[in-house]
Amino acid sequence: MDIRYSANQKDFKRYTTEETRNEFLIENLYVANEVVAVYSHVDRMVTLGCMPTTETVSIDKGIDVWKNFGTSYFLERREIGIFNIGGAGTIVADGEEFKMGYKDCLYITKGTKKVTFSSADASNPAKFYMVSAPAHKSCKTTFIPIEKAAKKPLGAMETANKRVINQFIHPDVLETCQLSMGMTILDSGSVWNTMPSHTHERRMEIYMYFEIPENNVVFHMMGEANETRHIVMQNEQAVISPSWSIHSGAGTSNYTFIWAMGGENQAFDDMDNIPTTELR
Repeated sequence: MDIRYSANQKDFKRYTTEETRNEFLIENLYVANEVVAVYSHVDRMVTLGCMPTTETVSIDKGIDVWKNFGTSYFLERREIGIFNIGGAGTIVADGEEFKMGYKDCLYITKGTKKVTFSSADASNPAKFYMVSAPAHKSCKTTFIPIEKAAKKPLGAMETANKRVINQFIHPDVLETCQLSMGMTILDSGSVWNTMPSHTHERRMEIYMYFEIPENNVVFHMMGEANETRHIVMQNEQAVISPSWSIHSGAGTSNYTFIWAMGGENQAFDDMDNIPTTELR
């Protein structure tokens, strides 16, 4: 498991491009029949990827759970949200089977002992993208297909940010301990996300960009509003944004991204909004 420590915003001002990428960028999430995991000490969030091809893969494959979490099994004190961004697949959680189509989501509650992943077709494997947060209470394991997500249209073509926010793991959809996740889909011709920018002191956020067309990229902006930096994102990469950092982006094409947050506050109107003209 890759361990990342929290970066101080004052130290961040001196980071090189390489140091910024090493601290916040998550690459190579999908490796055949493996679980890739990155533990961030920012809110103790874990980002994972699993691409089962010829095997049924356990969520803790290759992870020393006791060493990394001090628990007997991965979700003993954690909850997790899972999206499928690949071919058809199946998740089995403590014996309950969930068929996962493209862009479907599954929330699995704290206390679930065994979770496995498989694909319907090894030549077109499922790609399970996951984010896990610490949890102090159990909720209900819930399957949310893309059709059942709460849809919030935002933006306009004139400002190149027409998009639909799909809320999956969200207080308006289901109860969780502290995890929230959703998917933002930009219309063709729109490239900006989360603009105007904001921060939320009580929550960090992780973005995973996908559906970036070949030979295109997304410029993900982060840092404090008065001294912004950027990371150039490729398809199916994720980026960690601490609570003090903005998390906006602009692509060379339209794209989709999955956002995940964890924190004691799940009120989504508590952002500290930043006028675009004040960015530096």
